[in-house]
Amino acid sequence: MEHFVYVAFGSNLGDRKNNILLAIDEMKKKSMEFLRISTMYETEPYGLKDQPKFINCAALVKTSYAPMELMDTLLDIEKSLGRVRTTKWGPRVIDIDIIFYDNRMINFVDLIIPHPDMQNREFVLKPLADIAPNYVHPKLKKSVVELLSEIEGVKI
Repeated sequence: MEHFVYVAFGSNLGDRKNNILLAIDEMKKKSMEFLRISTMYETEPYGLKDQPKFINCAALVKTSYAPMELMDTLLDIEKSLGRVRTTKWGPRVIDIDIIFYDNRMINFVDLIIPHPDMQNREFVLKPLADIAPNYVHPKLKKSVVELLSEIEGVKI
């Protein structure tokens, strides 16, 4: 069965844009089809401010992976590209987050979809608005562009 998944990418170590492109290539090797990819944006760090700026983008991916299988595969890709988890919100070579999975709401111990903090993150919403401005968050019942407009100081 095919699923439509929105993922967000981030990198702030090394060749940030290339790290994202490498992650996309690895996902393609795992039979994930990229239907749309946003512009890459340079963004300020979130949470832990004292670190290099990030490059962020988002993509719409078609996949046959079940939610946990997809998460495990993405974690394996992160690890293969040099991701080491040490500090929460700390610097990273690559970060791949599942934002939406079909229109499902998933609440597993190790996986919550939609991503539980995406509505507070301009670095997720802005790229997502490039490729899915009218996509409606299944829990909050607001479009991506509406969520983006609610972040303080953001004008659309």
